[in-house]
Amino acid sequence: MKSNYIFCFLLSALLLSSCTFFRPKPPKLFKRALKNQPYDVIIVPGCPYDGKDWTTAMKGRVIWADYLIEKGIAKNVIFSGGAIYTPYVEAKVMAKFAEELGTPKEKIIIEDKAEHSTENIYYSYHMAKKMGFTKIAIASDPFQSNLLMRFSRIRFKLPIAHIPFVIDTLSKIDDVYPKIDASDCKVENFKPITETQTKKQRRRGTFGKNIKFEKEE
Repeated sequence: MKSNYIFCFLLSALLLSSCTFFRPKPPKLFKRALKNQPYDVIIVPGCPYDGKDWTTAMKGRVIWADYLIEKGIAKNVIFSGGAIYTPYVEAKVMAKFAEELGTPKEKIIIEDKAEHSTENIYYSYHMAKKMGFTKIAIASDPFQSNLLMRFSRIRFKLPIAHIPFVIDTLSKIDDVYPKIDASDCKVENFKPITETQTKKQRRRGTFGKNIKFEKEE
C-alpha cells in the first residue's frame, strides 16, 4: 500500500542517523532475541497523543509490540507513560491502539506514572518483578533503545534485553488505521510537564536523576 511506503520512508528518515551509530544493530539484537525467546514481558515507553491520531513514533512502537506478542516472542507487554505533554495518558492510549490491532487485553499491562524514558524503564521493571516476571526486554525504536541501553544495564539486578524494531520487518506489516475512543484516557485539570518542571528538572529526569532508587533484593 502506498501509505505503508510513506510510513516506512518517514520512519527510515527519522531513524537513519541514529541507526548509523547504533551498536549492536537492531537486526542483530532481534536475532539475539529470537534465540532467547520467549520473554515474560516487553516494556514499551510512551509517546504523546494529541487526541487525533498516533504519531509515527507511537505507531512504530505499538505495531512492533503487537508483532512480538503475535509471534510469541513476548508473552506480555507493559505500556508505560503518564499524561506528560498532553492531557492523554500515553500508556492507556497505546494500550487501546494495541487492542485494536489484536493484542489480547489480558496480555496488556499499564504503567501510568512515568514522565521520562528512564522512568518508563524503572517503574515498569519493578512492576514486572512484582508480577513474577524474570525475562524482561525493552521494545522501542532504535534511537530510544540506544539511549536507554547503558541505563538499563547498570541500574537493575535482572538483565534487560533490547529488541528495537527492525524497519525491514515493519515494512512487511500491512498498514493499519485503528480508531479508538480515548476520552477515558484524558486527565482533567491537566498541566503539561513544561509547566510543572523546570528545564533543569526535565533534563535531570531524562537521565533518571529524579528517580528515588530502591535497593533491589
